Amino acid sequence: MTSKPIVRPYRPGDRAALDDICVRTANDGGDSRQIHPDLEPELAFVVDDGERAVGYVVGTADTETFVKRYRAEWLPLLTDRYPRTEAAPTTPSEVMVTLMHTPERMLLPELVGHPAHLHIDLLPGHQRSGHGRALMAAFLGALDERGVPAVHLGMVTANTQARAFYDRLGFQVIAVADPGPLTYLGRSTGPLG
Repeated sequence: MTSKPIVRPYRPGDRAALDDICVRTANDGGDSRQIHPDLEPELAFVVDDGERAVGYVVGTADTETFVKRYRAEWLPLLTDRYPRTEAAPTTPSEVMVTLMHTPERMLLPELVGHPAHLHIDLLPGHQRSGHGRALMAAFLGALDERGVPAVHLGMVTANTQARAFYDRLGFQVIAVADPGPLTYLGRSTGPLG
């Protein structure tokens, strides 16, 4: 590391680093390269260690609009590479493809009061250093500036380290009728305590 990591807005040159971070943290916060071989830019922020992005938060201010745009604009660009199958998924990669083809799963009536949603990832060597909190502060501030009252996220329930992080930031459980393997959490977009 050549300098102290900073939080800054996303730049198009960050794409490869964000892809790497996503894959290396997708297994309940750990490396998923063994099981997964293969934006709204104004609401995307990165932690930069002076050499590359080492963490990010991305999201949308309006999940319902995001789902409609995803279905109409982005999903058609992916279906040739990742075709939908009717068979039940049996591998983590197949689960991800199934999720990719079902964006409407994000539209749950229990989440209406939390219209924005987010996803955050930090490489393990940069976790527990205040960078996640700084990313969240930047993201929540950007939502608040847009007048968005609340945000939600879905996290794998088994990821207890992530849950402790969200609890410290004031996220609370949103009861969802059939959450599957996820826990849904939400909070206002106001400042972090």
